[in-house]
This record gives sequence, structure tokens and C-alpha cells, in this order.
Amino acid sequence: MAEFRWFGHNCIRFKAREATVLCDPVERSTGYVMPKQTADIITLSHTRRDEADLRGVKPPYQVLDGPGEYELHEVFISGLRTYRDPQKRKEAGHNTVYTILAEGLTVVHLGSLGHKLNEENTELLSTVDVLFVPAGGGDALTPEQAAEITTELEPKVVVPIRYQTPHGDKNLAPVDEFCKHLGIDIPEAQEKLTLKPSDFSETTQLVLLTPETAGSKR
Repeated sequence: MAEFRWFGHNCIRFKAREATVLCDPVERSTGYVMPKQTADIITLSHTRRDEADLRGVKPPYQVLDGPGEYELHEVFISGLRTYRDPQKRKEAGHNTVYTILAEGLTVVHLGSLGHKLNEENTELLSTVDVLFVPAGGGDALTPEQAAEITTELEPKVVVPIRYQTPHGDKNLAPVDEFCKHLGIDIPEAQEKLTLKPSDFSETTQLVLLTPETAGSKR
């Protein structure tokens, strides 16, 4: 049984039998304060100091910060080079989309992707079970683009990240617009998501997670 929690912005913790993977540990300037964490693997979709902070994670851990094929703790991870802006300019910065295979699941974390996927990349990511997609605009996908990519990839479960909540990312759009473009009613948010492959249905399920911040009672 895999467990997912959201700590705000891009930060997701994926606890599997094989290992714990922490994606983009959140930085305080986003408004979120991540509780102290332990992890076996940390993935960084980019290395901007205002969006990723390793200080809240207790060593030892292994960091992946770019494209490539990796096998750590019996977890298979691939990183796909993308960009943070629609024009795919290197000056705006690279972004790495990670595909994580563990607990019988294929999990894709889009990080701060800023452009539509081309046909080749869509094909590479088309076997996704659980998709984490930035949905609040700003210097990443617009809510409409996030919905378009979700529709193209047809995940079993989609979890929006990087949008405005009462805790942080006040400069981004709330999740309502993404849900509207996706054509799915806004579900009630839950503290965590637990999944196994047999839980999936034939249609994409939209899951909202409540961001866990330091001091919150969980």
C-alpha cells in the first residue's frame, strides 16, 4: 500500500514498501513550513533555492537533480528534461519530470513544468497511474494547460499541486479553475492518499490533498 502526502507547493512524499521518496522539499518563502522529514531518495525538479530546501530533511538520503535513469533502494526512477517556460528557454531554467516506479505503481511528478508536452514526451509518460500536476499557473503550467496534459496522459489518479491555498502560494490561482477545465467537480480534500493497483477505476479520479504544515495535528 503506497501513501502520499502533500507538504505544499511541489512537495510530495511517496512512502512505498521499498523506500520513501520526497519530491521537491518545500521552501518557507512559498508560505509552507514542511515538518521535519526522513527520506531515502529526494528528487529535485529544479534547483532554485526559493523553491526547494533540503534543510528540513534528516540525512542520510540520496538526491536526484536531473535527467537520467536511476535504481535506488529497489525503486526505479527516470528523469525527463523539460523547461520552466512555454518558449523552452534555457535562461528560464530547466525542469525535470520524474517517473517513479514503486509499490506496483507508476507515479509521474511534473515539477514546475512550464509548457505543453510534445508527442514523444506524451508517449513516454502515457503509462502513468498517479500524476502530480502543477495547476495554479504563475511560472508553470496554466490551469487550462494542466487540464489538457492530464487529459492527454489519462492517469488513473490525478493530484493537483502548486496552487493557492490558505497556507501558501497566494500569488497562484486556486484549484477551482483547473477542476473546471478538467470537467470534474471539486472533491473534498483529504489528508493523505493511500493506493494499491487494484484501487483504480476505468476513469480518471481527481484527488485533492490538504497540505500538511509544521504544527498541524496529524
